[in-house]
Parts: sequence; C-alpha cells; structure tokens
Amino acid sequence: MLGLAAGWIAVVQRGKGVSKVTARWLSVLVAALVGVALARLVPGRPGYWLDLGLVMFTMYLAGCAVGSWLRDWVLSRHRPAA
Repeated sequence: MLGLAAGWIAVVQRGKGVSKVTARWLSVLVAALVGVALARLVPGRPGYWLDLGLVMFTMYLAGCAVGSWLRDWVLSRHRPAA
C-alpha cells in the first residue's frame, strides 16, 4: 500500500532524482544483497531479515510502478478532447 501511494504521488512531484552514478552504485548494492541472500551466506535470524527486507523492497517497488501506472491511466482518461 505504501508503494502504491508513493507511486501515485511520484508522478506529481518533479524532483531532481538521483544521478546516474548513484543509481549504478545502488544497483550494485542491491545485486550484491540479492547474491548474498541467494547464496545463503548470512545464517539465522539476520539472514531471514535480509530475505524479508529484499522481498518487502521488491513489493514496494512493484507498488510504486503500479501506483504510477494507475495515476497515468486515470489522468489520461479524463483529459478533454482537443
């Protein structure tokens, strides 16, 4: 639900965003965390938290995408014909 709300709001907000360098570093970090989780390098409860955090992050990003798409769909339906 938080991802849906953030995706809905993000279309309106025209922020600066992150730089390409920062986006690459974040992508490398997420890929490394997924690799660690898949290799099961973190045992016990911390490993469970890592897995849970990655799943929650994935669901958040999916919610953002759906919320953004829904807002675009709703606003495009209500535009007056030119």
